[in-house]
Amino acid sequence: MPAVSELFQALIALDLSVGDCGAPVNAVISGGRRRVTAKMQTLMENTGVILAGPCASLTLKNPILTASGTFGYGLEFTPYGDLRKLGGIVVKGLSLKPREGNPMPRTAESACGLLNAVGLQNCGAEAFLRDILPALPTDKVPVIANIYGTTPEEFAELAGMLSEAKGLAGIEVNISCPNVREGGQLFGQDPRQAAAVTAAARARAGRLPLIVKLTPNVTDIAAIARACEDAGADIISCINTLSGTAVDLVTRRPRLAVTFGGLSGPAVKPVALRCVLQVARAVSIPVIGIGGIRNAEDVLEFILVGAHAVQVGTASFSCPDTVFRIVDELPAVAEKYGVSDWKSFRASLIAD
Repeated sequence: MPAVSELFQALIALDLSVGDCGAPVNAVISGGRRRVTAKMQTLMENTGVILAGPCASLTLKNPILTASGTFGYGLEFTPYGDLRKLGGIVVKGLSLKPREGNPMPRTAESACGLLNAVGLQNCGAEAFLRDILPALPTDKVPVIANIYGTTPEEFAELAGMLSEAKGLAGIEVNISCPNVREGGQLFGQDPRQAAAVTAAARARAGRLPLIVKLTPNVTDIAAIARACEDAGADIISCINTLSGTAVDLVTRRPRLAVTFGGLSGPAVKPVALRCVLQVARAVSIPVIGIGGIRNAEDVLEFILVGAHAVQVGTASFSCPDTVFRIVDELPAVAEKYGVSDWKSFRASLIAD
Protein backbone atom coordinates (compact mmCIF):
# COMPACT_ATOMS: atom_id res chain seq x y z
CA MET A 1 0.00 0.00 0.00
CA PRO A 2 1.32 3.51 -0.79
CA ALA A 3 2.31 5.70 2.11
CA VAL A 4 -0.27 8.19 3.36
CA SER A 5 1.61 11.08 1.77
CA GLU A 6 1.68 9.25 -1.58
CA LEU A 7 -2.07 8.70 -1.43
CA PHE A 8 -2.61 12.35 -0.64
CA GLN A 9 -0.38 13.48 -3.50
CA ALA A 10 -2.31 11.22 -5.86
CA LEU A 11 -5.52 13.02 -4.90
CA ILE A 12 -3.90 16.36 -5.62
CA ALA A 13 -2.78 15.08 -9.01
CA LEU A 14 -6.39 14.18 -9.77
CA ASP A 15 -7.42 17.73 -8.83
CA LEU A 16 -9.57 16.48 -5.96
CA SER A 17 -9.90 18.27 -2.68
CA VAL A 18 -9.29 16.16 0.39
CA GLY A 19 -12.95 16.48 1.30
CA ASP A 20 -13.88 14.59 -1.84
CA CYS A 21 -12.33 11.37 -0.50
CA GLY A 22 -15.12 10.31 1.80
CA ALA A 23 -18.88 10.42 1.90
CA PRO A 24 -20.66 13.56 0.68
CA VAL A 25 -20.54 16.46 3.07
CA ASN A 26 -23.87 16.62 4.91
CA ALA A 27 -23.49 19.99 6.55
CA VAL A 28 -26.08 22.67 6.05
CA ILE A 29 -24.72 24.95 3.31
CA SER A 30 -25.64 28.56 2.76
CA GLY A 31 -23.94 30.82 0.24
CA GLY A 32 -21.09 28.33 -0.17
CA ARG A 33 -20.46 28.16 3.59
CA ARG A 34 -21.79 25.98 6.37
CA ARG A 35 -24.73 27.72 8.03
CA VAL A 36 -24.51 27.28 11.78
CA THR A 37 -28.01 26.97 13.21
CA ALA A 38 -28.92 27.50 16.85
CA LYS A 39 -29.19 23.74 17.47
CA MET A 40 -25.85 23.14 15.78
CA GLN A 41 -24.23 25.82 17.90
CA THR A 42 -25.62 24.25 21.08
CA LEU A 43 -24.33 20.82 20.10
CA MET A 44 -20.93 22.23 19.09
CA GLU A 45 -20.64 23.82 22.53
CA ASN A 46 -21.65 20.57 24.26
CA THR A 47 -19.86 17.91 22.22
CA GLY A 48 -17.59 17.01 25.12
CA VAL A 49 -17.75 13.48 26.46
CA ILE A 50 -16.59 12.23 29.85
CA LEU A 51 -15.73 8.55 29.92
CA ALA A 52 -15.92 7.87 33.64
CA GLY A 53 -14.51 4.57 34.82
CA PRO A 54 -14.30 3.13 38.33
CA CYS A 55 -10.61 4.05 38.74
CA ALA A 56 -10.03 6.95 36.34
CA SER A 57 -11.81 9.02 33.72
CA LEU A 58 -11.08 10.38 30.26
CA THR A 59 -12.46 13.75 29.14
CA LEU A 60 -12.82 14.40 25.40
CA LYS A 61 -13.79 17.63 23.64
CA ASN A 62 -15.74 15.54 21.10
CA PRO A 63 -16.41 11.80 20.71
CA ILE A 64 -14.00 11.19 17.81
CA LEU A 65 -10.59 9.61 18.33
CA THR A 66 -8.11 7.98 15.99
CA ALA A 67 -7.57 4.21 16.04
CA SER A 68 -4.25 2.67 16.95
CA GLY A 69 -2.21 1.42 14.02
CA THR A 70 -3.90 3.65 11.46
CA PHE A 71 -2.70 7.12 12.49
CA GLY A 72 0.96 6.50 13.15
CA TYR A 73 2.09 8.41 16.22
CA GLY A 74 -0.10 11.38 15.22
CA LEU A 75 2.64 13.65 13.92
CA GLU A 76 2.50 12.04 10.48
CA PHE A 77 -0.98 13.50 9.94
CA THR A 78 -0.23 17.12 10.77
CA PRO A 79 -0.18 18.07 7.04
CA TYR A 80 -3.81 17.03 6.75
CA GLY A 81 -5.49 18.66 9.73
CA ASP A 82 -5.17 20.24 13.17
CA LEU A 83 -4.55 17.52 15.75
CA ARG A 84 -5.90 19.82 18.45
CA LYS A 85 -9.46 19.58 17.09
CA LEU A 86 -9.67 15.82 17.65
CA GLY A 87 -11.33 14.16 20.61
CA GLY A 88 -8.20 12.10 21.14
CA ILE A 89 -5.22 10.42 19.50
CA VAL A 90 -4.51 6.73 20.08
CA VAL A 91 -0.97 6.07 18.90
CA LYS A 92 0.23 2.87 17.26
CA GLY A 93 0.87 -0.07 19.56
CA LEU A 94 3.94 0.13 21.78
CA SER A 95 6.03 -2.77 23.07
CA LEU A 96 8.82 -2.83 25.66
CA LYS A 97 11.47 -3.05 22.95
CA PRO A 98 11.36 -1.83 19.33
CA ARG A 99 9.79 -4.27 16.87
CA GLU A 100 10.49 -4.57 13.15
CA GLY A 101 7.16 -6.21 12.42
CA ASN A 102 6.40 -8.87 9.84
CA PRO A 103 8.07 -9.34 6.45
CA MET A 104 6.48 -7.92 3.30
CA PRO A 105 3.86 -8.07 1.93
CA ARG A 106 1.95 -6.90 4.96
CA THR A 107 -1.28 -5.62 3.41
CA ALA A 108 -3.82 -6.88 0.91
CA GLU A 109 -6.82 -4.94 -0.30
CA SER A 110 -10.17 -6.72 -0.22
CA ALA A 111 -13.70 -5.80 -1.22
CA CYS A 112 -14.75 -2.99 1.13
CA GLY A 113 -11.77 -3.48 3.40
CA LEU A 114 -8.11 -4.07 4.06
CA LEU A 115 -6.19 -7.07 5.38
CA ASN A 116 -3.08 -6.18 7.32
CA ALA A 117 -0.36 -8.16 9.03
CA VAL A 118 2.06 -5.37 9.91
CA GLY A 119 3.14 -7.20 13.04
CA LEU A 120 3.00 -4.28 15.46
CA GLN A 121 6.12 -2.56 14.17
CA ASN A 122 7.00 0.25 16.56
CA CYS A 123 9.86 2.25 18.05
CA GLY A 124 9.40 0.90 21.57
CA ALA A 125 7.89 2.61 24.62
CA GLU A 126 11.12 4.25 25.74
CA ALA A 127 11.74 5.97 22.39
CA PHE A 128 8.10 7.04 22.22
CA LEU A 129 8.28 8.72 25.60
CA ARG A 130 11.61 10.37 24.84
CA ASP A 131 11.22 11.46 21.21
CA ILE A 132 7.54 11.51 20.19
CA LEU A 133 5.25 12.29 23.11
CA PRO A 134 6.93 15.68 23.84
CA ALA A 135 6.25 16.75 20.24
CA LEU A 136 2.51 16.06 20.41
CA PRO A 137 0.04 18.79 21.52
CA THR A 138 -0.85 16.96 24.72
CA ASP A 139 -2.10 20.14 26.37
CA LYS A 140 -4.77 20.48 23.68
CA VAL A 141 -5.76 16.88 22.84
CA PRO A 142 -5.68 13.68 24.91
CA VAL A 143 -2.96 11.28 23.74
CA ILE A 144 -3.51 7.61 24.55
CA ALA A 145 -0.80 4.93 24.35
CA ASN A 146 -1.81 1.54 22.99
CA ILE A 147 0.33 -1.27 24.46
CA TYR A 148 1.22 -4.80 23.39
CA GLY A 149 2.76 -7.66 25.39
CA THR A 150 3.17 -11.42 25.43
CA THR A 151 2.69 -11.96 29.18
CA PRO A 152 0.70 -10.17 31.89
CA GLU A 153 4.01 -9.06 33.39
CA GLU A 154 5.00 -7.30 30.15
CA PHE A 155 1.71 -5.43 30.11
CA ALA A 156 2.24 -4.43 33.73
CA GLU A 157 5.77 -3.20 33.03
CA LEU A 158 4.57 -1.14 30.06
CA ALA A 159 1.73 0.36 32.09
CA GLY A 160 4.18 1.27 34.81
CA MET A 161 6.55 2.97 32.34
CA LEU A 162 3.72 5.03 30.90
CA SER A 163 1.84 5.83 34.10
CA GLU A 164 4.02 8.76 35.10
CA ALA A 165 4.59 10.14 31.60
CA LYS A 166 3.88 13.85 31.44
CA GLY A 167 1.12 14.58 28.95
CA LEU A 168 -0.22 11.06 28.50
CA ALA A 169 -3.99 10.85 29.01
CA GLY A 170 -4.64 7.11 29.01
CA ILE A 171 -3.53 3.58 28.20
CA GLU A 172 -5.26 1.24 25.76
CA VAL A 173 -4.45 -2.44 26.25
CA ASN A 174 -4.41 -4.59 23.11
CA ILE A 175 -5.46 -8.04 24.31
CA SER A 176 -5.56 -9.39 20.74
CA CYS A 177 -2.06 -10.73 21.40
CA PRO A 178 -0.84 -14.33 21.81
CA ASN A 179 -0.06 -15.52 25.32
CA VAL A 180 3.30 -17.28 25.00
CA ARG A 181 2.58 -19.24 28.18
CA GLU A 182 -0.74 -20.62 26.95
CA GLY A 183 0.23 -22.07 23.60
CA GLY A 184 -0.25 -18.83 21.70
CA GLN A 185 -3.95 -18.36 22.42
CA LEU A 186 -4.96 -14.70 22.26
CA PHE A 187 -5.43 -13.12 25.69
CA GLY A 188 -8.70 -11.67 24.46
CA GLN A 189 -10.21 -15.03 23.57
CA ASP A 190 -10.45 -16.29 27.14
CA PRO A 191 -12.15 -14.41 29.99
CA ARG A 192 -9.60 -15.61 32.55
CA GLN A 193 -6.59 -14.52 30.50
CA ALA A 194 -8.23 -11.22 29.53
CA ALA A 195 -8.89 -10.50 33.21
CA ALA A 196 -5.30 -11.36 34.15
CA VAL A 197 -3.86 -8.86 31.67
CA THR A 198 -6.37 -6.20 32.69
CA ALA A 199 -5.61 -6.62 36.38
CA ALA A 200 -1.85 -6.56 35.78
CA ALA A 201 -2.03 -3.37 33.74
CA ARG A 202 -4.51 -1.71 36.13
CA ALA A 203 -2.21 -2.32 39.08
CA ARG A 204 0.56 -0.29 37.42
CA ALA A 205 -1.45 2.28 35.42
CA GLY A 206 -1.71 4.69 38.34
CA ARG A 207 -3.78 7.80 37.63
CA LEU A 208 -4.38 6.93 33.97
CA PRO A 209 -7.66 5.50 32.69
CA LEU A 210 -7.27 1.95 31.37
CA ILE A 211 -8.99 1.10 28.10
CA VAL A 212 -9.14 -2.59 27.13
CA LYS A 213 -9.47 -3.26 23.39
CA LEU A 214 -11.40 -6.42 22.56
CA THR A 215 -11.06 -8.84 19.67
CA PRO A 216 -14.22 -9.84 17.76
CA ASN A 217 -12.77 -13.31 17.13
CA VAL A 218 -14.65 -14.88 20.04
CA THR A 219 -17.93 -16.68 20.66
CA ASP A 220 -19.12 -14.37 23.47
CA ILE A 221 -17.62 -10.88 23.46
CA ALA A 222 -19.93 -9.77 26.28
CA ALA A 223 -18.39 -12.34 28.62
CA ILE A 224 -14.88 -11.05 27.81
CA ALA A 225 -16.02 -7.48 28.42
CA ARG A 226 -17.51 -8.35 31.80
CA ALA A 227 -14.31 -10.13 32.83
CA CYS A 228 -12.27 -7.05 31.94
CA GLU A 229 -14.64 -4.75 33.82
CA ASP A 230 -14.45 -6.93 36.91
CA ALA A 231 -10.64 -6.89 36.68
CA GLY A 232 -10.43 -3.09 36.72
CA ALA A 233 -10.95 -1.78 33.19
CA ASP A 234 -12.22 1.79 33.09
CA ILE A 235 -13.32 1.72 29.45
CA ILE A 236 -13.86 -0.95 26.78
CA SER A 237 -12.98 -0.36 23.13
CA CYS A 238 -14.14 -2.70 20.39
CA ILE A 239 -13.56 -4.05 17.90
CA ASN A 240 -10.07 -4.98 16.81
CA THR A 241 -9.72 -6.59 13.37
CA LEU A 242 -11.40 -9.77 12.17
CA SER A 243 -9.07 -12.64 11.32
CA GLY A 244 -8.83 -13.35 7.60
CA THR A 245 -6.60 -14.21 4.66
CA ALA A 246 -6.27 -13.61 0.93
CA VAL A 247 -4.76 -15.77 -1.80
CA ASP A 248 -3.28 -15.24 -5.27
CA LEU A 249 -4.63 -17.58 -7.94
CA VAL A 250 -1.65 -16.99 -10.24
CA THR A 251 1.09 -17.78 -7.73
CA ARG A 252 -1.15 -20.02 -5.56
CA ARG A 253 0.34 -18.37 -2.53
CA PRO A 254 -1.10 -16.22 0.29
CA ARG A 255 -1.12 -12.51 -0.45
CA LEU A 256 0.29 -11.84 3.03
CA ALA A 257 3.75 -13.07 3.96
CA VAL A 258 2.46 -14.55 7.22
CA THR A 259 -0.73 -15.95 5.58
CA PHE A 260 -3.22 -14.54 8.06
CA GLY A 261 -4.05 -10.93 8.85
CA GLY A 262 -6.67 -8.64 10.32
CA LEU A 263 -9.61 -7.38 8.26
CA SER A 264 -10.73 -3.78 8.82
CA GLY A 265 -12.69 -1.15 6.91
CA PRO A 266 -16.36 -0.78 5.91
CA ALA A 267 -16.84 -4.54 5.59
CA VAL A 268 -16.55 -5.03 9.36
CA LYS A 269 -18.96 -2.29 10.45
CA PRO A 270 -22.02 -4.54 10.91
CA VAL A 271 -19.95 -6.87 13.11
CA ALA A 272 -18.57 -3.92 15.05
CA LEU A 273 -22.04 -2.48 15.65
CA ARG A 274 -23.26 -5.86 16.89
CA CYS A 275 -20.30 -6.17 19.27
CA VAL A 276 -20.69 -2.63 20.64
CA LEU A 277 -24.41 -3.22 21.21
CA GLN A 278 -23.75 -6.45 23.09
CA VAL A 279 -20.89 -5.03 25.15
CA ALA A 280 -22.72 -1.80 26.02
CA ARG A 281 -25.61 -3.88 27.34
CA ALA A 282 -23.29 -6.14 29.33
CA VAL A 283 -21.10 -3.63 31.19
CA SER A 284 -21.60 -0.43 33.16
CA ILE A 285 -18.37 1.25 32.04
CA PRO A 286 -18.08 3.39 28.86
CA VAL A 287 -17.57 1.78 25.45
CA ILE A 288 -15.61 3.15 22.49
CA GLY A 289 -16.80 1.85 19.12
CA ILE A 290 -14.37 0.92 16.34
CA GLY A 291 -14.89 -0.58 12.91
CA GLY A 292 -15.58 0.76 9.43
CA ILE A 293 -16.30 4.37 10.40
CA ARG A 294 -16.02 6.70 7.39
CA ASN A 295 -18.45 9.56 8.04
CA ALA A 296 -20.53 11.32 10.66
CA GLU A 297 -23.53 9.03 10.10
CA ASP A 298 -21.37 6.08 11.08
CA VAL A 299 -20.43 7.88 14.29
CA LEU A 300 -24.09 8.40 15.15
CA GLU A 301 -24.87 4.73 14.51
CA PHE A 302 -22.26 3.63 17.04
CA ILE A 303 -23.52 6.11 19.64
CA LEU A 304 -27.08 4.95 18.98
CA VAL A 305 -26.17 1.38 19.95
CA GLY A 306 -24.39 2.50 23.12
CA ALA A 307 -20.91 3.84 22.38
CA HIS A 308 -19.69 6.91 24.27
CA ALA A 309 -17.08 7.65 21.61
CA VAL A 310 -15.59 6.15 18.46
CA GLN A 311 -12.22 5.60 16.83
CA VAL A 312 -11.65 6.21 13.12
CA GLY A 313 -9.16 3.81 11.56
CA THR A 314 -8.75 2.38 8.06
CA ALA A 315 -10.53 5.33 6.41
CA SER A 316 -7.42 7.41 7.17
CA PHE A 317 -5.42 5.30 4.72
CA SER A 318 -7.63 6.10 1.73
CA CYS A 319 -8.20 9.72 2.73
CA PRO A 320 -5.86 11.10 5.38
CA ASP A 321 -8.11 13.98 6.41
CA THR A 322 -11.10 11.73 7.19
CA VAL A 323 -11.08 12.08 10.97
CA PHE A 324 -10.75 15.88 10.77
CA ARG A 325 -13.60 16.08 8.26
CA ILE A 326 -15.86 13.98 10.48
CA VAL A 327 -15.23 16.29 13.43
CA ASP A 328 -16.29 19.24 11.29
CA GLU A 329 -19.40 17.55 9.90
CA LEU A 330 -20.71 15.91 13.07
CA PRO A 331 -22.76 18.83 14.50
CA ALA A 332 -24.69 19.39 11.24
CA VAL A 333 -25.30 15.68 10.70
CA ALA A 334 -26.42 15.28 14.30
CA GLU A 335 -28.92 18.11 13.82
CA LYS A 336 -30.17 16.45 10.65
CA TYR A 337 -31.13 13.36 12.67
CA GLY A 338 -32.59 15.30 15.58
CA VAL A 339 -29.72 14.73 18.01
CA SER A 340 -29.43 17.58 20.51
CA ASP A 341 -27.21 15.96 23.15
CA TRP A 342 -25.22 12.74 23.42
CA LYS A 343 -26.60 11.54 26.73
CA SER A 344 -30.22 11.27 25.59
CA PHE A 345 -29.25 9.85 22.20
CA ARG A 346 -26.76 7.25 23.41
CA ALA A 347 -28.11 3.70 23.53
CA SER A 348 -31.55 4.89 22.38
CA LEU A 349 -31.90 2.12 19.78
CA ILE A 350 -35.49 0.90 19.55
CA ALA A 351 -35.31 -2.87 19.23
CA ASP A 352 -38.08 -5.39 19.67
